[in-house]
Amino acid sequence: MDKINSTLGKFCDPRTTAKGDTRAHVNLKNLDTLWFNTGTLCNLECVNCYIESSPKNDALVYISHDEVQTYLDEIRDQNIAVTEIGLTGGEPFMNPDIMKIMESALARGFRLLVLTNAMRPMMRHQEALIDLKEKYGEKLSLRVSTDHFTKKIHQQERGERSWDPMLQGLKWLSDQGFDIHVAGRTFTHEDDAGLRAGYASFFKEQGIDVDAHDPHSLILFPEMNEQEDVVEITTDCWGILDVNPDHMMCASSRMVVKHRGAESPVIMACTLLPYDQQFNMGSELSSAHDEVSLNHPFCSTFCVLGGASCSN
Repeated sequence: MDKINSTLGKFCDPRTTAKGDTRAHVNLKNLDTLWFNTGTLCNLECVNCYIESSPKNDALVYISHDEVQTYLDEIRDQNIAVTEIGLTGGEPFMNPDIMKIMESALARGFRLLVLTNAMRPMMRHQEALIDLKEKYGEKLSLRVSTDHFTKKIHQQERGERSWDPMLQGLKWLSDQGFDIHVAGRTFTHEDDAGLRAGYASFFKEQGIDVDAHDPHSLILFPEMNEQEDVVEITTDCWGILDVNPDHMMCASSRMVVKHRGAESPVIMACTLLPYDQQFNMGSELSSAHDEVSLNHPFCSTFCVLGGASCSN
């Protein structure tokens, strides 16, 4: 919990807000997407990474192919209606088991979404990626983090020498005919139309096959600044904001993580909250059906007010 909000008494009680109102909760409607965090190690250290990924941070260790298989088996054996597997990090292509994990998910018939910065770790697997595309087609999607359509602003977030390798990887994916999406950011405070127009020009100039005006092809994620005073979401907010709780990420997804030092992975309620133990839902999917209390600033800024989702 960030210091500002905790000092104000916010996000301290899973049932009640600082003002004494009933905190909003979300029930799992259907488990459509199961995410696996492949590990927090990353080739980059971005300025505002919500999960604090870096070349040194292994707070979430590499999840193994066998551990992933255990959950895929549980989905099969319990007849759980998961349709999509998501892989996130860190940088997923740094996980030594990544290609085996991807192959297993696709071979079982799931749609597979992989989040990547499209840099050198991904480019080491060009032949294997092409093999998967030829076998599974658009069942495989890759979402490339491109924080802005200009090199200068992208590198302000991701560091020097991060633009050219990303662009090379993104163009390679497009040229090879992969189903690709791009994840941008709103930290420049440009409006949606302006950002999409900028990305559209960038994609056209570079010959990248992404429709900037399709919100599923170019996803613009809201910023999450833990140093800001954040409004809490109450049960009344659903009606006031005209937001359906069934549209929140935690109504349709969960994430498997393996914390450093743990014997086995656990399931977290949200992709954005891999460390906060109040969102730990146990080690089996059968235990992950409890309602989720919106007791974190990210619940407000990213999901309810931001209207964002990590899934497709």
